Amino acid sequence: MEAQHIALVQQTFAKVEPIAQEVGDLFYNRLFEMDPSVRPLFKGDMKKQALMLMTVIGLAVRGLDRPEAIAPSIRALGERHSRYGVKGSDYHTFGAALIWALEQVLGDAFTPEVKAAWIEAYDVLAGAMKKATLPVEAAT
Repeated sequence: MEAQHIALVQQTFAKVEPIAQEVGDLFYNRLFEMDPSVRPLFKGDMKKQALMLMTVIGLAVRGLDRPEAIAPSIRALGERHSRYGVKGSDYHTFGAALIWALEQVLGDAFTPEVKAAWIEAYDVLAGAMKKATLPVEAAT
């Protein structure tokens, strides 16, 4: 990713972080609206899940400028999600729900350039997670 895009993602995440619970809740509500079939993948407390999601996104966002440092964590996350039943095809819906949630809370600050930077960041991270799922999916 270009340094400018990384900076945009990190700057806008700083605005989102104080309202992480709200963003996480919006994400999951939208995700389940877009694809009800993924709902059974989430069996625990959704408030906790929403906060965990935003914590993980925060770690990934802070590491965008050091991809080699976060690569093992992202790979492990992809493997874990595969074991939970997340398929490679689910990542598109997850990404769309995340972008939608960010757009809702950032409003006018979610400019086309910011949106493009977030899509790029998501694609990079989701791509790394999907690569980690391939051996697990092939074994099932």
